[in-house]
Amino acid sequence: MTSPADIKLLDGFERALLNGRLTMVYQPKVALADGQLIRVEALVRWDDPAMGPVAPSRFVPLAERHGLIDQLTQWGLRTTLRQWLTWRAQGLDTTIAFNISALSLQHLDFPDLVERMCRALDVPTDRLVLELTEGATQPLIKLMDTLTRFRIKGIGLAIDDFGTGYSSLMQLRQLPFTDVKIDRLFVSDMCRSNDSLVIVKAIIDLAHGLGLTATAEGVETAEQLALLRELGCDTAQGFLIAQPLVPGELVGWNSRHKRRWKMLVNPPADQQLRRRVEADALR
Repeated sequence: MTSPADIKLLDGFERALLNGRLTMVYQPKVALADGQLIRVEALVRWDDPAMGPVAPSRFVPLAERHGLIDQLTQWGLRTTLRQWLTWRAQGLDTTIAFNISALSLQHLDFPDLVERMCRALDVPTDRLVLELTEGATQPLIKLMDTLTRFRIKGIGLAIDDFGTGYSSLMQLRQLPFTDVKIDRLFVSDMCRSNDSLVIVKAIIDLAHGLGLTATAEGVETAEQLALLRELGCDTAQGFLIAQPLVPGELVGWNSRHKRRWKMLVNPPADQQLRRRVEADALR
């Protein structure tokens, strides 16, 4: 049964979706080998005039339960693809990632819809990666044909928050993913917990053994960055690298990031200066 608070939240979200009050921010992901920007993750934001900022963890489940998730997904994809065109015109050619609900995959024509959206806007399909949470992999194994069609069309698939769910290794082998994202809980704890370190290393090795790339989420310190590079992780995102950015900030951030990457991978011995380097990403 839907509570009065949820009804109010749902009503506000539906109005925001219909009236163009949702926005998108983008968090950069960089290659750990050289610091190059290789992807940005699109993140939906909703700042309600009365309720203030509302977390996706609150409004996305409501959208799923009340039949609004397809509208949200199509709005998000269209917005993200159009933004890619703007960046390309500015000389920045990168890959974009967008989170989708497993419910969308139940529509047999969903891969065709995404492909048509890419073609209509002249965005190559290999510039798009769709991310799904690990918790969704249990029903996803039943949607193998749909996922495979995405891969045939050149669209990448990433499994998000890996390590926190209960998907089996057999399912990971069978599903046509291209990237495994290591949950931020393990990344944040790996420098002080041997258990977390072992898990992170195992996920990286597992991904590589299956021919996938590994992405670390929630990288916030130079120590974490150095350890991930040592472990052979491919890609990283997090506040040390960049906060989620409004669209117009990405080009400028990329120029600054190229200059500060050497400081991130070779942090100064002086702790005060090191903290300044890490804090610079939060500006």
